[in-house]
This record gives sequence, C-alpha cells and structure tokens, in this order.
Amino acid sequence: MKTNRATNESTATRRYFIKRTIRFLAGIGLFLGSLSTAFQSAWAKMKRVILPKGTKMSSLVDRNPATLDARNLQVIPLEDFETMGLTDHQVNLDQWHLEVTGKVKKPLKLTYAQLLKLPSIERNVLLICPGFFTNHGRWKGISVTELLTMAEAEAEITHVSFRGPAGRYAKVERFPIDEIATNKIFLAYQVNGKALPEKHGYPLRVVAEDHYGSEWVKYVHKIEAHGI
Repeated sequence: MKTNRATNESTATRRYFIKRTIRFLAGIGLFLGSLSTAFQSAWAKMKRVILPKGTKMSSLVDRNPATLDARNLQVIPLEDFETMGLTDHQVNLDQWHLEVTGKVKKPLKLTYAQLLKLPSIERNVLLICPGFFTNHGRWKGISVTELLTMAEAEAEITHVSFRGPAGRYAKVERFPIDEIATNKIFLAYQVNGKALPEKHGYPLRVVAEDHYGSEWVKYVHKIEAHGI
C-alpha cells in the first residue's frame, strides 16, 4: 500500500511539474511574440507617410493603410462614404444583443441600450477598400478591452474574433490581442456624430485601424476570445 501511495504521489508530482513547465514556456512564447509585434509596430510607424491636409481620398485607393499617417486628413461627409459587401441587413433591436464568449469566465449578452451606457472611445480612422474607395471618418464606439474585462477574460488570450451578421452571410475576422489592447481595433455604433447607418453595419461594426476595409466586419453580433 505504501509503495502504491508513493508511486501515485510521484506521478502526481511529475504531472504538476509538466503542467507548470508548459505554462511557463507558453508564457515566454506569448511575451516574445508580443515583444516582436511591438517592435514591428514601432518600425511600421517610423516608415509611415504623413499625408498632407487636402489629400484627395481617391489618391489613396491603392495604398496600404498601415503605411499611412492620416492625422492631417479631413473627415469626409457621411453622405460621401462608399461601401461594399452586404448593405441591407436589418436588425430588430428588441431581439438583438452582442455576445462575448470564448475564453472568458462570465460570458456576456448585452443589449444595444446597455452598450451605449459603457465608456466610449472616439477616433478618426482611415478605411481603404483597395482599388475602389477610401473613407475617412470619426468613429465612436466601445473598447473591446472593456468588454473582455467585464467578461473576466482568461489571461492567456492571444486573439479576438468578430462575427456578423447572424445567418447565412456571416463573416468572421480575427485580430491579435496587442492591437485590441491599444484600441486600434474597436466596435463602432456611431460615425461622424450619427448612429451607424444600416448600409455601414448598424448597429455595430468593427473599426480596424491599419487594416483594409474587408476586415471591418459589419453587423457584429458576437465576439470570441481565443487563447493557447
């Protein structure tokens, strides 16, 4: 009996050690990955082209937004915004809610009214659909970090995915957590001081600074936290 007990304790100790080692190595990997991404981001900023005031939107359709500094650009009128993809998806706010799921301790289901009461962020962000059009608007919405905090997200999250709309036309895009943490990726419910128009993704869409417009998921109804 003593031999069996000793063997079991030894096995349990080895398992505990292995688990701790895996977590330690995973932590190092995440740290080095984040460090590498930070250096890449800093290098990208150094190489950005500062666009002068008065730059025509049409001159930017073949440019990569990650290489451009749009701080001097004017916000164009909402009626001049162009769009692609699904434009007529209708949402019933009495039934709609935003889900926050995945590696979280407290999954959320938030109504539109509840989202509007959360702390907001507002930024001018350039949207480029390569070869077609460029929009530069002032987007207002919710920090995804705020939502993850409310949902008590797990520490090992590496990416967050956004899905919308519900149904057969659903589209999904994933973004790394370091971009989420800096609010370069957030969820907008307003543009140029007005509620997001239906054709632009009402009631909620992704705003993804430095990413092409194809990644700005419209009609978002679900976000999911992913990790190792």
